[in-house]
Amino acid sequence: MRFFAETAGLEGDAPQQLQAAVVAACEEAFERLPSGRPLTVLFTRHADRIEVAISHEGASAPAVGLDSIVAGASAMNGVDRIQYETQDGRAVTRLTKYIGQGAPSR
Repeated sequence: MRFFAETAGLEGDAPQQLQAAVVAACEEAFERLPSGRPLTVLFTRHADRIEVAISHEGASAPAVGLDSIVAGASAMNGVDRIQYETQDGRAVTRLTKYIGQGAPSR
């Protein structure tokens, strides 16, 4: 994740913070992962943002629980937006970090 962030142009502590947020979200997702279900992590770079989608089948709860986000808020400082949704029977947590001019930043 850090290499991906650096090649997208993030500087300073931003790549490390984004990496820490993704690791924290994945660790939480593994704890909530239904037995025998695979976890999918998809990195996507857009012109103005990096998105990380963490998803798994079978559960209606998001890959990361709201209680964990609140408790681990410092780990999530590396992202600008967190979304939770269910798509086609998959629980999805999407982390977004904006890049480029005029983008929100932390």
